[in-house]
Amino acid sequence: MDSISLPVVAPAFERLKRSGAWLHLTAAVLILTHAVSHFRGEESHTLYFWCQLIISLDIFLLVLTGKDVLRQQPKINLFFRLVEVIFFLGIGTMMLLQGHLAIAVIHLSLSIGYAYLFYCEKRFRSEELLSFHHTGITIPGLPESRFLHWTHVNEVETFYDSIHISTSQQENLIFDLRTNLEFGQLEHIHQFCRFYLGK
Repeated sequence: MDSISLPVVAPAFERLKRSGAWLHLTAAVLILTHAVSHFRGEESHTLYFWCQLIISLDIFLLVLTGKDVLRQQPKINLFFRLVEVIFFLGIGTMMLLQGHLAIAVIHLSLSIGYAYLFYCEKRFRSEELLSFHHTGITIPGLPESRFLHWTHVNEVETFYDSIHISTSQQENLIFDLRTNLEFGQLEHIHQFCRFYLGK
C-alpha cells in the first residue's frame, strides 16, 4: 500500500482566511487612531503622522475594495500583514521609549499577535492535504500540520465527500474533501484502516 494524500478543507485555515479582512480592518483602525492622537498631541504635519495615515488608508482601501484580492493573492495579504507587524512594533517601541508602558505593552502584544498571524498565513498552500501513511495520518492544522500515529487513532470513517477521524484523546476531526473520492481511493483508505485499526 502506497501513501495517499487528499486535498481537504481544513477548518482552522478556513476560519483564519475568513477573519483576515476583519483583522486588517482592526489594524487599520488602530493605526489611524494612533495617527490622529499623535497629530493632536504633538506638532502637526510630521512624517510619522503622514506615514501612519497613508498606511491606515491603504489598508482600509484594500479591505473595502479588495476582499477577493486578499484570498486570491496571498502575497499581497502577507505584505500588508508584515506592514501591520512593523507599525505595531514601531509604535510599541516608541511608546516604551517615551515611558508610556501600558500603551507600549498593548502595541507590542499586537505586534506579536500579528506576527503569529503572518507566520500562519505564510504556511497557507493552495491545497491543504490529509495524508494516510504506514506510520499514521498527517492532518492539516495551525500553526503546523499534526501527525497522528495509528495507535492514537480510534476510528476513521470515510465518505465520498468527507473523512471523520476519532482519536484516543476524544477528538472528533471532520474534514470535507475538495473533490469527491473515487472508488479506488476510498478502497485504498479502507485498506489502511483494516490493516492498522483492524476495521
